[in-house]
Amino acid sequence: MTENNENFGGGFIEHAEQQYTIFGLGRASSEHDLANIVVLSQNGVSVLLGDVAKIAVAPMPRQGAVMHDANGEAVAGMVILLKGADARRVIQSVKAKIGSLRLPPGVALVPFYDQSQVIDGTLHTVKHNLIEAGILVIAVLLLFLGDLRAAFIVALVIPLSMLVGFIGMSLFGVSANLMSLGAIDFGMIVDGSVVMVEYFVRRLAEPGLSDSRQRIREAAYEVARPILFAVTIIIAVYIPIFTLQGMESRMFRPMAITVCSALIGSLLFALTLVPALSSLILKVPSTSESRGGDSESAWFIGLRDRYRHSLDWVIAHRSEVIGAAVMLLVVALGSLHFIGTEFMPRLDEGSIVVTSRRLPGISLTESISLGKQIERVMMSFPEIKGVVTKLGRPDLATEAMGIYESDSYLTLNPQSAWKCCRSKDELIGKLSTALSTIPGVGYEFTQPMEMRMDEALTGIRGDVAIKIFGDDIDLLQNLARQVLSVISTVPGAFNPQMEQTSGVPQLQIEINRDELARYGLNVSDVREMIGTLVGGMQVSEMIIGQQRFAIALRLPESRRNDADRLGNLVLHAPRGELVRLNQIADLNVVNSPEMITREDARRRLMVQTDVRGTDLGSFVAAAQAKVAAAVNLPYGYSVVWGGQFENQQRADRRLAIVLPVSILLIFALLVATFENVGQTFLILLIVPFALVGGIAALWLRGINLNLSASIGFIALFGVAVLNGVVMVSHINLLRSQGLPINRAVRIGASDRLRPVMMTALAASLGFIPMAMATSTGAEVQRPLATVVIGGLITATILTLYLLPLFYPWFSPRDSTAGQQE
Repeated sequence: MTENNENFGGGFIEHAEQQYTIFGLGRASSEHDLANIVVLSQNGVSVLLGDVAKIAVAPMPRQGAVMHDANGEAVAGMVILLKGADARRVIQSVKAKIGSLRLPPGVALVPFYDQSQVIDGTLHTVKHNLIEAGILVIAVLLLFLGDLRAAFIVALVIPLSMLVGFIGMSLFGVSANLMSLGAIDFGMIVDGSVVMVEYFVRRLAEPGLSDSRQRIREAAYEVARPILFAVTIIIAVYIPIFTLQGMESRMFRPMAITVCSALIGSLLFALTLVPALSSLILKVPSTSESRGGDSESAWFIGLRDRYRHSLDWVIAHRSEVIGAAVMLLVVALGSLHFIGTEFMPRLDEGSIVVTSRRLPGISLTESISLGKQIERVMMSFPEIKGVVTKLGRPDLATEAMGIYESDSYLTLNPQSAWKCCRSKDELIGKLSTALSTIPGVGYEFTQPMEMRMDEALTGIRGDVAIKIFGDDIDLLQNLARQVLSVISTVPGAFNPQMEQTSGVPQLQIEINRDELARYGLNVSDVREMIGTLVGGMQVSEMIIGQQRFAIALRLPESRRNDADRLGNLVLHAPRGELVRLNQIADLNVVNSPEMITREDARRRLMVQTDVRGTDLGSFVAAAQAKVAAAVNLPYGYSVVWGGQFENQQRADRRLAIVLPVSILLIFALLVATFENVGQTFLILLIVPFALVGGIAALWLRGINLNLSASIGFIALFGVAVLNGVVMVSHINLLRSQGLPINRAVRIGASDRLRPVMMTALAASLGFIPMAMATSTGAEVQRPLATVVIGGLITATILTLYLLPLFYPWFSPRDSTAGQQE
């Protein structure tokens, strides 16, 4: 697609005062050929086209322009990606092709927007997060297991599981990107293998047993069932994510595919490869190494002793501990009412797009002149490296903008070189203030990909849009002005504005149908004449070598813009009469709407604003209350709130179904695991207490509750339940061996301290790089990682203390049979 400041792609024939019918125009090869075409021959006298028309090479009518750096106009090109193509590879191929071009002297191709920079930046973020997470997870394994061979076996599961994840991505057509790989947690992937290997190490350290392979085989049988169901639960909680719709589905469905595929692989390896490798690599420690049947390091033995004492204290102060836990849960859930909400955190693409809107009806020349003023203001900021403005629509109408609209693409210098601003939001604020000195122009600030996504999803470039529906245009405009006035007073409103629809001068031709019928003419006759002579109509084409140029017919500019002279245009009636246009119609210049927007077959006018300094949910709640109180809607008129808020509402409605479904899936799998409803509810207690930590983490980091955080809660539920399954299964095993319930609880909790801490720390530390990253794309991952880390802290505390505390209440005291690990 090209946009030209001068497109010499055609010629025009401008009629003089009289009108003639042109026969046999054919295909001309020069202006001389055109001028010699006979349009009328009578009594041996020929009237040539050159006698009645001015023939000249002229540019096609322009509907737009491209400007750069306040230095005038330029020619711009755009590469449009085909559906399903790999953006990174396409851009690399385009760059290689451009590099091979031989350009004339003084001509340069300068990219002003390169999407591969965002792609490379997000992939860099994902790569570093995964590497750092892998290192942290392996460090946890070495620290707790104290055995290099055991740590190696568990660590080996990471690349193999990722390979299965990549296979799943390939089968479902998912590319490697921020969303598909960004939520991968190596700690979560190795949870099943951690439990398996830790139990192998523990069993191998017990004295008086058979050979190592037999010990590993028996241990694998004992823990296979809880591992199978625990990892299956983690996979199951991701399944409802596939029911998400719209933008949220496109963002998080790739994540669910990758995570589920990798977890399926990790489960298969935990149940097959890990026992096989352990039987070959792990050895039975000597008597001195086993410390009388204990495989833990000295530091962990001390930690376990302190845990036993603290657990005894918790059991002795049961009422106080339960009361404090319930109070924390109530406070956390109650605080959700006050936490900020939004659809998704804004991804920093590293560039800015400023949409400028002049008054409708402005000429192209005036719009270009105003565009240069805007660019000069932008270039006065040292943070801005360059500006390219696309005004109106290009030759190929991929933009639906009028000549009063433009998009300015701002290329920014590295943030380390910024002088007047410390953040992008601060730069936008100061830029908005500086641009407001130019009268008659409204502005919107967004980013290239964000702009395209907003247009594709809602057709609105703004965080909040108030859509007013009704029949009367004038009344809609009055209501929109009232709404705009109210919205401007709400804290957080940034650049509020309403659609410009009126004030455009138009030539209105009102046809007198009685007079029209008197001469035997039709409305289509008038329409075709005006369309041809005023708008211009292609009648042929000029061929010069391999090039073809359109030949169009229209009136001279002096006649096109004069209503009185247009009224003198003559139509040929069927009976031979020559009828002037002003005999059958009234021609008047009036102010009319630039456009009339309809949605769902109803007229619509829109007020929109961005939100800065507050969260989207709080802003909309305050704005809705003020608009409802100040604006009185007549009968038949209604208001609908849209924009990003519309996406948020849709996602909230879907999550209200997805979250309960996730919990129901967990419940069903727990019942299948324990065949005991009481113990199922016992483990489900982990879920609300996991919420406590996730909510607290959002408050501590000042992060709004958004879709990313909500997906984090879904992921958290599965990971948090895993440790509960492992601990309850082990306590059931001890009870089946004849231990009294209280003793089984104390010994089982103590035995499971190491795997519980290992899986929780591995999963938490696996998300630490994601939560702390500041590079491109980190904004999207940060809420999810923060929720999981905070939730796992409280979920682990519950598993280690409250779960043993509640166990006797949810388990039959006279039962000697239990589920085998």
